[in-house]
Amino acid sequence: MSSANKALNYAAIVSLGGFLFGFDATVISGVIGFVSTDFALTDLEIGLVVGAPTLTGILAAVTVGPLADRFGRRPVLKLLALLYAVSAVFSALAPDYISLVVARAIGGYAFGSLGLAPIYIAETSPAGRRGFMVSVNQLNIVVGFSAAYFANYLILLLSQSSLDIVALLQIDSHPWRWMLGLEAMPAFVYLGLLHLVPESPRWLMLQGRKEEASAILATYLSPEKVQRALTKIAKSTARHNPKIRAQLTTLLSPTLRRVLILGLILGVTQQITGINAVYFYAPTIFEQAGMGTNAAFAQAIWVGIINIAVTVIAMAAIDRIGRRPLMIAGLVGIVLSMAVIAFGFSQAAYRLDNANLATLTAQEQTDLAPLVGRTFGSDTSFKLALRDTLGETGLRKHEAALLNQAMTAPAPMILAGILGFVASFALSLGPVMWVLLSEIFPNHLRAVAMAAVGFFNSLASFLVQLLFPLSLTTVGATGTFALYGACALGGLLLLLKLLPETKGRTLEELECTLVRKPHSDAVTPTAPQGDPL
Repeated sequence: MSSANKALNYAAIVSLGGFLFGFDATVISGVIGFVSTDFALTDLEIGLVVGAPTLTGILAAVTVGPLADRFGRRPVLKLLALLYAVSAVFSALAPDYISLVVARAIGGYAFGSLGLAPIYIAETSPAGRRGFMVSVNQLNIVVGFSAAYFANYLILLLSQSSLDIVALLQIDSHPWRWMLGLEAMPAFVYLGLLHLVPESPRWLMLQGRKEEASAILATYLSPEKVQRALTKIAKSTARHNPKIRAQLTTLLSPTLRRVLILGLILGVTQQITGINAVYFYAPTIFEQAGMGTNAAFAQAIWVGIINIAVTVIAMAAIDRIGRRPLMIAGLVGIVLSMAVIAFGFSQAAYRLDNANLATLTAQEQTDLAPLVGRTFGSDTSFKLALRDTLGETGLRKHEAALLNQAMTAPAPMILAGILGFVASFALSLGPVMWVLLSEIFPNHLRAVAMAAVGFFNSLASFLVQLLFPLSLTTVGATGTFALYGACALGGLLLLLKLLPETKGRTLEELECTLVRKPHSDAVTPTAPQGDPL
């Protein structure tokens, strides 16, 4: 096996944590409708079921980095893989709402792999291929998204079949348990494969274990490049202070203000554009656009397919075109896509007739009779009227069907806007953000800096997931997506001003350029050609 292939194989294995994150985070999109009915959940309770993993992901964001600094990248990755498996099993067996939230929260701590995997990959990748190899993690995330949508759709169809095994395994009565439990299989596979990757050589150098670091570097670098890499890493890590308080003090110092602000803008912008509202609530959004449940699940698969296709394009382009052009182009696309979605929902109208009520009980038909023939100009007014007549439980049970039957809207426009948004995100904030975050911080502060950015990234993600159902009810689809578009526009303007290009440069060169002016003990920037790492 060639040295380049070895480094790529390490990246591919470690980035399988991205697949598990994508699957774990998105599988809930098919579960929401079932558990909200089974457990009679409110808007905020639905948001908490969806957002519980991200809530504990906030804890992971601030602790996984320091744990990886203390115990090593590989042992912590193994722990996170085990937590994914434990969470999947207990989520599938959850007897009530609280148990489900707790089980999903356990898996949320494993979301720390989202920040740790890019650290490991960046620390074991040649400079000329680092963007591509870190992007492998993002590719696995979107493959996980797509796998979850596809699995949910297949389980939904299976639950509607008359096969004896479906009734025997209770897939017909509890399809959501199978959706959640399926994740345990890839989680155990990931745990096993992590035994095949070595420790990060840069982490070993931080621990003073130069011989081990040299041996690992020699598996994918020539002897002369190994020595050059060790010299650069040694100079960069000489300033390392293992105490967290000292690292935080250094991170907040004026010399690092620029990269810290840039990292925070990237981390927060990625979430407040609404990506996890679309990923985690995709069937719900398509139902809001007037599609039936089966059609909504089927359309969600397209979200996954587009995501994968454009992520592959971004991976091929990131080390050629560069990080900045992809980021700016993608953000422009996000702003335009959100405008299309908001406009599409603003054109919707809702009108019930007697034929729409045929499948309801006699009492429900009587309750809804005053609404027949009335036209509602927004989803908020229509759902409010339904809630007043059917109550919260009745609304949850019939909302998708009644929206599908009563709504008149440019559904193709809304679908095009959503797919355009997903494509634009996959070109920019998806893969490019993680590449940039793995590059812009110094070696000796990378883990704690990623933890700090990860905290705010996870906090923003949790708030989006928690509040999305409530936002649909109170502000409506038009206002919700218009707000996401405005946030994307703000991020675009900031990054136009602050975002540098980082392609083709070693981590040590970037440290000199972005963090401080070169001085006698710094690594002198050189041309990127031939640099080993």
